[in-house]
Amino acid sequence: MKYRSYDETKSMKPKENLLRAIKRDNPEWIPNRMENTVVLEPPIIERPYTEGYDPFGVHWLYEERAEGGTFPAHGSEIITDLAKWREQVKIPNVDDYDWGPIIAKANEVDTNEYLLMGFVHMGLFERSYLLMGMENALMAYLTEPELMIELLNALADYKISILNRFRDLVPLEMIWLGDDWGTQENLFMPPSVWREIIAPPTKRIYDTIHERGMLINQHSCGKIESIFGDMVEMGADMWNPCQPCNDLPALKKKYGDRIAFCGGIDSQFVLDRPGVTPDEVRAEVRRRIDEMGHGG
Repeated sequence: MKYRSYDETKSMKPKENLLRAIKRDNPEWIPNRMENTVVLEPPIIERPYTEGYDPFGVHWLYEERAEGGTFPAHGSEIITDLAKWREQVKIPNVDDYDWGPIIAKANEVDTNEYLLMGFVHMGLFERSYLLMGMENALMAYLTEPELMIELLNALADYKISILNRFRDLVPLEMIWLGDDWGTQENLFMPPSVWREIIAPPTKRIYDTIHERGMLINQHSCGKIESIFGDMVEMGADMWNPCQPCNDLPALKKKYGDRIAFCGGIDSQFVLDRPGVTPDEVRAEVRRRIDEMGHGG
């Protein structure tokens, strides 16, 4: 398939081209990330933009730094005894939030031209370590699997309630789900633990998204290739950011007929490297297109 550059005259609208790329249905050009997409967030903000508390009561600090933004304060964990998590965790209720501004924003969008994507971050793994602290959470995944399964299923029920309310009110076509499962070297846990505890409730979330007629854009940083096939089997339609610590050409070759890849550009060692030149950026983009572009 011959891809035309974005600057050439096109017969296809950007939204249609984007959807064709995601569905691997002969797009006219390679989209520049998520072209003609409007992102909407639910009113339940799980990562505050300024210092403060999230809906679960976790304290977030703000710091002006290279990566910017907020991060959880040390010692702000809610769960201090996993056996008592039901007593210690107050899960937010979607009925307690004002969805009016989200509806108004969606009503301003021409959905013939723009795809509406709901942004749902802080996935089950991320929320578990925010509630417990990273060390405590990672230990519990290994030593207290039954309690962690209970906790993650309750969190999945909460996420599903958000998704259903969101879709009831807004004609969303895609959901961006965020849950970082890996470091630059491997998963945060053995793949068998991820499959036992994280995968089943995540699959319930996936099923809800598909039942409501939406696509799944799964965000997960890090090297997650050991469970990538599971993610595909569970029904993810798309994966971002496809960090090159993964063997991207191999994943594309094996799964490229079943899932779309969004990203793949090496931001850590190319884009963000001091002194990087425009030619080096162009070469990185060209390399990824050559590796990943075949077949859409």
